[in-house]
Amino acid sequence: MTELLQNLLVGSMMLLGAFFALTAAIGVLRLPELYTRMHAASKAGVVGSGLLLLALALFQHDLSTVTRAVAAIVFLLLTAPISAHLLAKAAYGTGYRLWSGSVLDEMGKERTRKGDGQAGSSR
Repeated sequence: MTELLQNLLVGSMMLLGAFFALTAAIGVLRLPELYTRMHAASKAGVVGSGLLLLALALFQHDLSTVTRAVAAIVFLLLTAPISAHLLAKAAYGTGYRLWSGSVLDEMGKERTRKGDGQAGSSR
């Protein structure tokens, strides 16, 4: 009975992880500009990959595999938001404009206060 429950849990985590990965891929293809695409890829991609790795850790009973899966999940949770933030900041600094439907531009306020000039080019 416990093996059946474990297999159901692993299967549902794999399906949910695949769903989040698919959502991230659709977001990258369908969203209008760089910043929203990065948001979709980093958030849904981390959750999808994390669920797939967690399913692997539950399925395997080898301590080495479980340790590596947990370490990979922690690594993803720590690095993906930071790298997405730094990429977005670099893109904004090089002049990629926000989408016309964006509501708030906090970095633009900082630029005008510092007197950096233009808020971005038409890329």
